[in-house]
Amino acid sequence: MKRLSNLAASGPIDMSTGFADFFRTIGMTGGGLVTKGIAAVIAIVAVRMMLQLSNDPKQALQKGMLAVGTLFVAVILALYGDTLFSTVTAPAAKG
Repeated sequence: MKRLSNLAASGPIDMSTGFADFFRTIGMTGGGLVTKGIAAVIAIVAVRMMLQLSNDPKQALQKGMLAVGTLFVAVILALYGDTLFSTVTAPAAKG
């Protein structure tokens, strides 16, 4: 409850420029939020792949390793996605 009173005492936050201000207050950009969402969807797909392994040991090993690799990609995307895609979303210099 004390934290809430500290936020109220800091003064009003101007949100007149829309979502850019909102994302700045929570410390995340819109692109970072999308990247985290994509990583979460990929992680859910990887866990689902792990749960659907077959009884054949060779096929289960292949599908399991594919699921582990997919989960690894999701973790890397969640950790470093905003850095990886920062050059993609930045406007190109004209000249």
